[in-house]
Amino acid sequence: MNEYRLWTALITPMKPDGTVHYEDLEGLLKQQEEAGNGVLMLGSTGEGISFSEAEKRDIIKFAATRNLKIPIMAGVGGIRLETQLEWIDYCNELNIDSYLLVTPLYSKPGRYGQAAWFRELLDRSDKRCMIYNIPSRTGVKLPPEVLQDIKDHANLWSVKEASGSIDDFKMFRKKVPELPLYSGDDGLMPDFSKEGCVGLVSVAANVWPKETNLYVEKCLAGDTNELKQVWNEAIRALFSAPNPIPSKILLHSKNEISNSTLRLPLTEKDLADMSHLLDADQSIKEWYLKNK
Repeated sequence: MNEYRLWTALITPMKPDGTVHYEDLEGLLKQQEEAGNGVLMLGSTGEGISFSEAEKRDIIKFAATRNLKIPIMAGVGGIRLETQLEWIDYCNELNIDSYLLVTPLYSKPGRYGQAAWFRELLDRSDKRCMIYNIPSRTGVKLPPEVLQDIKDHANLWSVKEASGSIDDFKMFRKKVPELPLYSGDDGLMPDFSKEGCVGLVSVAANVWPKETNLYVEKCLAGDTNELKQVWNEAIRALFSAPNPIPSKILLHSKNEISNSTLRLPLTEKDLADMSHLLDADQSIKEWYLKNK
């Protein structure tokens, strides 16, 4: 299997009334295909938790029937186990590559609760699965011991580490060296690549698909000397309001999507000024032209 070093956590474009803008979604998928990036659908960047189950089914089916030459990963995240199992049952029948299994939300389970949760999801899947550690959103860390408990499951493929901690990343590498680790933080990719990560699950690739692909290539090759300043400033701009508000606003300004509509509780009003986004976009364009 051709392994992808970059997966784009894709936004979900919407019309002004909040319904999905499928023409824009197809354009974004084609753009990622052109750049050679895998695509994660209905993660937190895709506002997956804001959609009904029927809407999610329509979105993932639409993506799976575009005959793309890139793989599609489906986000699996929620609080009710039966709902997640039904979602996996539905997606198992579609032409998608894999699942992103998120640490349980809100309930803050311990080691054994998390391990049991993941086993249920892994058992139900007939596709490979990436485990996602994102304590800033779920309220609980993924203990390395959970991965040790489930590491031999046939459907466990990799881990997306987004705790924001290099020390935590090193601990995962030490405890489960056989599991491929992806960075879940765009800005930490240069640091994580030095510690053995194999790729990136990215927000930045929404607005800079080809540029982020080159960024990851350079990080994995150890060519990080001139990366940090340009990319850190751009990524700070991209996270200057709750994700994916800045990405949607910038994509709209670049005419990549028709509207920057979000679903509450996310709102454009939480980004007061977009001048720093435009500056970041220009600096990344210049970097890419210089380095491609």
